[in-house]
Amino acid sequence: MSKQSPPKAKVYHLSSNHTGLTLAGALKELSGEGASWNQVKKLISRRCVQVNGNLCLDEARRVSEKDIVKVFEQPQAKPVEPKDVKIAYIDEHLIVVEKPAGVTSVRHVAEKTISTRRRQLQPTMEELLPPILAKLQHLRWPPLPPKGMNRGRFETNVKRRKNQKTQPIQNSKKLPPELQVIPVHRLDRDTSGLMLFARHRDAEQKLVSMFRRHTIQREYLAVCRGQVQPQTITSLLARDRGDGVRGSVAEDASDEEKRGALKAVTHIVSADHFGSSDSHPGYSFIRCQLETGRTHQIRIHLSEAGHPLCGDKIYHRQADGTTIKDSSGAPRQTLHSDHLEFTHPITGLHLRFDMATPLELTRWLKRLRGE
Repeated sequence: MSKQSPPKAKVYHLSSNHTGLTLAGALKELSGEGASWNQVKKLISRRCVQVNGNLCLDEARRVSEKDIVKVFEQPQAKPVEPKDVKIAYIDEHLIVVEKPAGVTSVRHVAEKTISTRRRQLQPTMEELLPPILAKLQHLRWPPLPPKGMNRGRFETNVKRRKNQKTQPIQNSKKLPPELQVIPVHRLDRDTSGLMLFARHRDAEQKLVSMFRRHTIQREYLAVCRGQVQPQTITSLLARDRGDGVRGSVAEDASDEEKRGALKAVTHIVSADHFGSSDSHPGYSFIRCQLETGRTHQIRIHLSEAGHPLCGDKIYHRQADGTTIKDSSGAPRQTLHSDHLEFTHPITGLHLRFDMATPLELTRWLKRLRGE
């Protein structure tokens, strides 16, 4: 089996001594006396630095204890831009988009209190869509400020870069109605696939209700370690299973341990096994159907069953704490939401969408199979 080495990087786990420092200042301190300010700033501007898994281009970003900073030898991929996002379907009520890996679905609540100037320069899917809608509808971008708002204050929400007229606005509530989008579910940052957005509150309420009633069919492709058999995995998922990580709690656990836990059901409907030997369990290329859509559900269920996703940076431990080594060389977590099917909540039209597997995964899978 052909393997691909992961990109080389130095990993720094920041301590309380680094809290309040700028990213550039922390890197200069961590790099030792030999590193100059120019060298450190160049690493950041060349896309060689990640903070907590996200590319960071802001040398003045303040860091904190427990932040994880990675410094790569080679520049990482550019942040996703509006031109990288494909619209699979659009009408006046909803949008279906093909989300690439490497972009979060929505901005974390805590980040919304950080000033735009100091925020990481990586838009979310929710922020990438309005400029795309403006272009499709031949509308002005950036839009004029809402009535009564100072234009200068409004434009602080727009990234000003020369020759870049499709940059996102990070506060969608300040957009005109025809450019607003409302996420009704999420995909993990490093998961690619089909995502559904509402365009007004009535559509949002109806779509959210459909998700709760499990009338929206979602399927995922995944590659995991070991020989997985078609099966249904059911568990109660909690924010902390006891080791600080999201995971399942036992059915006979105490009420305190079960507090906040939600039922999660994953159906593994097909599995293709390859690459096994006397010294290696091989891999499984599987298709999963979600009955529920809990945070990290597929990743957790597979990991706890002893079959973690290739490329998963978090869920590579079993429930008993045993770590499972990943030697697959996966370019990212190998999870792709390739199928979405539902009845339109307003028109009643039956909609079905299929998204091709991204090229970086198909190329990697061929190498893993030895093709």
